[in-house]
Amino acid sequence: MLDIIILSLHYFICLLISIVMWRGAKDVDSHSSSTGEAETKPDGLTFIGKEEDIKKSQRITAKINGREIVVFYHEGKFHALDSRCYHEGGPLCRGEIEDINGQACIVCPWHKFKITLETGEGLYEGINPLEPSPTPKWQSKGVKQRIHKVTIDNGNVYVSPPDLSVSFDSDYFADKYKNGGELAMGK
Repeated sequence: MLDIIILSLHYFICLLISIVMWRGAKDVDSHSSSTGEAETKPDGLTFIGKEEDIKKSQRITAKINGREIVVFYHEGKFHALDSRCYHEGGPLCRGEIEDINGQACIVCPWHKFKITLETGEGLYEGINPLEPSPTPKWQSKGVKQRIHKVTIDNGNVYVSPPDLSVSFDSDYFADKYKNGGELAMGK
């Protein structure tokens, strides 16, 4: 009987720990301290943070109308993208930035998909089997990840709301994770 009580207590504690972890902090970006929904100006621009703070941290996550985005500062430029990878929803805020053929790319930490910061294109390395000596070359899958326009004004960083009249593959996961969704950022 004591074994059943101990086993039940063990499962109950595991359940409590799981609930606490699930309801924990939504922002996984260890480089920033983003807090919830960002402030929107009358012109539609959403305040993300102070330019100097983002330059120091190199990245920050925020929400625009419930949509999770990540803003990177890389090699003197700001780039904003949907925070979830178009492939399977991996957290791009945890990815590493790599240079691929002169293009800065975020590498999804889940499946290593490569996405250009400038355009949101998905890149892959492929060969042309019709070539006499096929060698792998980087090629584009087309624009897969929604990017967002970044504006700097008086030392503040703002992001424009997305133009939802055009759809991108990343929209699926942006909607799935919207407002905390079934899987919160970092889970």
